[in-house]
Amino acid sequence: MPVCQSRRVRGDPVTRRSGPSGTVYPDLVPTLEELTSAHTDLAAADLAWLHRLMADWQIIADLSFADLVLWLPDSEGKGWWAGGQMRPTTGPTALLDDVLGTFVPIGRRPLLDQALATGRVVREGDPEWRDDVPVRVETIPVRHGGRVIAVVGRTTNLLGVRTPSRLELAYLDTASDLTRMISQGLFPTEGERSDHADTPRVGDGFVRVDGAGRVTYASPNALSVYRKLGHTGDLTGHVLVDLTRTLVPPRRRTDEEMLSAVLGGRVHQDTEVGSEGVVLIVRSIPLRPHGEHSGALILLRDVTDLRRRDRELVTKDATIREIHHRVKNNLQTVAALLRLQARRMGTPDAKAALEEAVRRVGSIAIVHETLSQAVEENVNFDEIADRLGRMVTDVSAVGESVHVQRTGSFGILPSESATALAMVITEVLQNAVEHGYRAGETGRITVDARRLAGRLHVTIEDDGRGLPEEFSLDSAMHLGLSIVRTLIESELDGVLDMGPAHSPIPTGTRVGIDVPVD
Repeated sequence: MPVCQSRRVRGDPVTRRSGPSGTVYPDLVPTLEELTSAHTDLAAADLAWLHRLMADWQIIADLSFADLVLWLPDSEGKGWWAGGQMRPTTGPTALLDDVLGTFVPIGRRPLLDQALATGRVVREGDPEWRDDVPVRVETIPVRHGGRVIAVVGRTTNLLGVRTPSRLELAYLDTASDLTRMISQGLFPTEGERSDHADTPRVGDGFVRVDGAGRVTYASPNALSVYRKLGHTGDLTGHVLVDLTRTLVPPRRRTDEEMLSAVLGGRVHQDTEVGSEGVVLIVRSIPLRPHGEHSGALILLRDVTDLRRRDRELVTKDATIREIHHRVKNNLQTVAALLRLQARRMGTPDAKAALEEAVRRVGSIAIVHETLSQAVEENVNFDEIADRLGRMVTDVSAVGESVHVQRTGSFGILPSESATALAMVITEVLQNAVEHGYRAGETGRITVDARRLAGRLHVTIEDDGRGLPEEFSLDSAMHLGLSIVRTLIESELDGVLDMGPAHSPIPTGTRVGIDVPVD
């Protein structure tokens, strides 16, 4: 059984456990950056090279039918740190436990030491037994800038080994080329590569082309992909880029130069291509196992269904935005009709009531206008709050003599909460302007928003006349306050309080709003 060990290595805060073999296991899994910073002398450029390698090493694991572990040499020469691990999707794993972050003393794994010392791929002659499983172990030096900066351990579970098929031989031959390139510092490639989230994997479709771009082998899945494009027969012997041009209409070939470079195997890049009914992502990895370009690995993936869903989502988003736009227009029409009606009213109370209704409808319209311009059903409420402040002062009797200022940030809110909160802020600001200042008086209203521990705290303070001495929030019958209380307590599940403004403001009113947010 592993026992607790208090050993701490330079800069390493992680408590570790050691097993009887001398291997040290971390209680917390560190990142590659943490390991390289604490235990190695690798430079930033070396770390970036390792990240690029690990971005593509799922391909190598799948082609090899083997587990990969990235081993980092300790700066003091005491051993090796496991900085990364990848299991194959094409075969059984040989490593039942995660080894990321473990430390192996020098001499415990001689193949690692040999790969570092010789700079060559080292293979073990006889299988090892690990966890009652026979495995074959190889070590691949990772060269960058003319020196070996790490070693990749490749471990194959021999229980899954059988007489290899032509497909498996093609996989293994390509894996051998890539590992030789790693040891020579030729892989990963310095150039561009795509960050497609749906980039193809080995099992999606595998094609091997020679230096002239002619297909030497295509997997059954790759053949199926090209049959969807309309090709019949085998791919072997065809120049892949020429064949693809005959199957894909010119209007679907947006970049002829990129298409030639990728399908010809000359660049490490992804591109998208397809006919009217089929869309493919094609990925190319040039192969230079002996320094000169000898061909390429081409991976294919049929993403027709993914692109159809993307189009449906874009259409849905556009439809939702159009609905919000039309709702905003309808609300503005309602507000205009109410405003027209208010002008015809001879009773001051009725006219004031209609003007308040115009402001309430206008606050909801502002939310829908913002949603009509948003990609998602969430809005940046800071913009809405600022517009509400301008709207209230523009239509009030005090005009620009009272200034509304926002401090802090509301952040992103869902549309349901935004609509209710917009009406609340409109009512509070309107009450402050209407009851706090007389025509011609100057003043300032501050809207402060803070997020803390999953809640949104909003404080609205003015420097106006303040609340009446006999004011009580519980007994207040004003329609605006009734709307505010109902929205905050029922719609937003929050809390409302009112009182005198905080010092140093001698007069004025403070309104506090506290609502939960995600």
